[in-house]
Amino acid sequence: MSESNVFTLTFILYIGSALLYLAYLYSKREKLAKAGSVVALSGFLLHTLALILRTTQSGHAPFTNMYESLSFLAWATVLAYLVIEWKFKVRKPGAYLLLIVVALMSLASSPLMPKDATPLVPALQSYWLWLHVSVTLLGEAFFAIAFVTSLMYLRAESRERKGQVPKSSLTAERLDSISYRSISVGFPLFTLGGLVFGMVWAYKAWGSYWSWDPKEVWSLITWFVFALYLHTRIVMGWKGRRSAAIAIIGFLAALFTYFGVNYLLAGLHSYA
Repeated sequence: MSESNVFTLTFILYIGSALLYLAYLYSKREKLAKAGSVVALSGFLLHTLALILRTTQSGHAPFTNMYESLSFLAWATVLAYLVIEWKFKVRKPGAYLLLIVVALMSLASSPLMPKDATPLVPALQSYWLWLHVSVTLLGEAFFAIAFVTSLMYLRAESRERKGQVPKSSLTAERLDSISYRSISVGFPLFTLGGLVFGMVWAYKAWGSYWSWDPKEVWSLITWFVFALYLHTRIVMGWKGRRSAAIAIIGFLAALFTYFGVNYLLAGLHSYA
């Protein structure tokens, strides 16, 4: 079985999962949410097979171009969501997270994304590639969770201020807590993968820990935003709307680091 066929089947399962979660939002039928979770898990397992096939068929890590990294980021986002769903027993964010996953898979499957596995440039021929990219994208996946739950928080908090009683246990306070927990996981992963492993690899590849490359600069900006989130929350006691706004800005910075830098700003990471 080829990686492209498994990828297509995975894409179909993720679409099915998103539809089931969306149906759950409107019908409030718990069985639909459970079905969405099962289908998401099935897609995740199939996606894992696709990544393994890509690795064996290409002979290198499955995130060396935009097609591969989009696929891996989608995989990491589903993993992060399944962990959060299992930990906190919440399924409402699933609809929005799976829509993000479907969007990532759509971009990956677009004709605009070259899908052929090509030999790696010398700078990418390193085991640091595995550590740097995989851990960074996993951290960003947890940032995506915080982005969604922060948006949900703002909506829930607005309703609660108007005196509307939440129809489920997923209150604004609980959404705020889930956002915080997600960033508490994503931040150390992003720090380790995006900055620490990245700087070590940069030194080995280019002879310098820091080159003020656009990708490096925007990774640092993203890191500062989430560091601000944790600092204001832990040290200054910020919660609620201010924290949600910072989490949303942080994820948007991460998106620009991932997409914008690659296509708008030339630099040492242009090959990605």
